[in-house]
Amino acid sequence: MDVVTERAEEPFDPRGVRFRGVSRKLVWVRLAGAGVFALVGLVVGVVLYVLLDTGWVLLVAAPGVLLGLLSLALVPAQVRAIGYAEREEDLLVRRGIMFRSLTVVPYGRMQYVDVTAGPVDRALGLATVRLHTASAASDATVPGLTADAAAELRDRLTAAGQARLAGL
Repeated sequence: MDVVTERAEEPFDPRGVRFRGVSRKLVWVRLAGAGVFALVGLVVGVVLYVLLDTGWVLLVAAPGVLLGLLSLALVPAQVRAIGYAEREEDLLVRRGIMFRSLTVVPYGRMQYVDVTAGPVDRALGLATVRLHTASAASDATVPGLTADAAAELRDRLTAAGQARLAGL
């Protein structure tokens, strides 16, 4: 899904850059993780309540359950906020709704490209592309791509990096 930036809100929306969104299936991957966290908190709270027979123990479960419920509301917006754009000389990756970030990685600084997928990702046909550079702080990660889109992005990034290296 392409998102065209209509107006520049520097530094996160460079003028004229077309960001591509990630698959909406990523929402389910992230909700599964949040659900496990909430479920563990609930189970621990209930088990301690049964064993210790005191009401204050339910406070142990409350943070996990509340974070799980909060994730239900925030995860879809967080996934919509993830986008990437390939420019002639660099890759831009943006994310975040409260704490926004824009990472710009020049192809010439690229060392290698990783494609990974966990069990839930694979079940939904998703993968993550990670671009590595010499500086750990400038690595860029694009989660939630379809397997085909991840393979295509990997190939384009690799070709762009090789073209920049050939010029050295």
